[in-house]
Amino acid sequence: MLLSVNSMQKMLTIISNVLKGSASKNVARVVAARTYADFTAEATFDVKKCDTHRLDDAPPTKSVLTREDALKYYRTMQVIRRMELKADQLYKQKIIRGFCHLSDGQEACAVGIEAGIKPTDHLITAYRAHGYTYTRGVSVREILAELTGRRGGCAKGKGGSMHMYANNFYGGNGIVGAQVPLGAGVALACKYLDTDQVCATLYGDGAANQGQIFEAYNMASLWKLPCIFICENNKYAMGTSVERSSASTEYYKRGDFIPGLRVDGMDILCVKEATKYAADLCRAGKGPIVMELQTYRYHGHSMSDPGVSYRTREEIQEVRSKSDPISLLKDRMLANNMASVEELKEIDVQVRKEIEEAAQFATTDPEPPLEELCNHIFYNDAPLEVRGTLPWTKLKSIS
Repeated sequence: MLLSVNSMQKMLTIISNVLKGSASKNVARVVAARTYADFTAEATFDVKKCDTHRLDDAPPTKSVLTREDALKYYRTMQVIRRMELKADQLYKQKIIRGFCHLSDGQEACAVGIEAGIKPTDHLITAYRAHGYTYTRGVSVREILAELTGRRGGCAKGKGGSMHMYANNFYGGNGIVGAQVPLGAGVALACKYLDTDQVCATLYGDGAANQGQIFEAYNMASLWKLPCIFICENNKYAMGTSVERSSASTEYYKRGDFIPGLRVDGMDILCVKEATKYAADLCRAGKGPIVMELQTYRYHGHSMSDPGVSYRTREEIQEVRSKSDPISLLKDRMLANNMASVEELKEIDVQVRKEIEEAAQFATTDPEPPLEELCNHIFYNDAPLEVRGTLPWTKLKSIS
């Protein structure tokens, strides 16, 4: 059977394209393999010098970063960022109700602190807690389900945004500043039990003027407790600038007789080195110490706060463009050949997929039934009867 000239040309074109495609795939594999082999396994970066108070030395101004850790930090910060943006979306859809405080922009604080302490160490924070809940080991699925009040949430759907807990993580506390003396108490337990553990006790600039914080400082200093008091200074508290609310804005000096550090809270490496320094000091019996992390939140104080009545949109955009913690780490990795653009894009795709799947679970998982409302009031106790909202409504509490 004879083929026409046109048919022959079409056949040759098809064969040529197949060969080209096969060749290009092989080339891509070779390039990928070569690029992977050529990635920088470890690099040293300059970090901003910390301001110090009552200290003879300071955290290092250089930080060693491995490729493995860099990818882990990048992915963790992206998960927190995407999780918070998804929470924003679910709140606006009225799927999440009540209070909701988001921490996008402050990712370097949560991830950097976790990188500077051990999993066996302790952490307690205020109500901007979603990121810390994740870094302490709770899944996105459980966090979002807790935000939507579902049974699969990390507090069985009964805690919500401000009351999430995990192993060695004590919340999520809704009363401003109240977690600080609790954190000092956890540090007291560490010293009493001689565990070589520390407690990172976090609060914001808005809580920094609370009297109970200074009482906790005093007791912690008297007993030399292994407590790292960490002030996340995002500059605006509930909507008032630090200059208008505080006579002294040098929060790292507020401990007076307690040594302090002021840290660039937008740089994960700076936070990591400072936290490790503070933890080592506490483990050596020289605690406590006060750390001020200078950071910034992109959202308002809570979802009910648009966040632009006390600051300009231009200011927010400037911080995003110049100091974003994720972009800063990404630029360092790319500039030092620790990852490729394609690799980081692939991580972004995986993170988005994880968040979407978690959101799907958080919107379809059932809510806890009424009969479970009063469970877990007490730990490991006999069942007891609890009066409902009306005197004749009786509920049962099971530990």
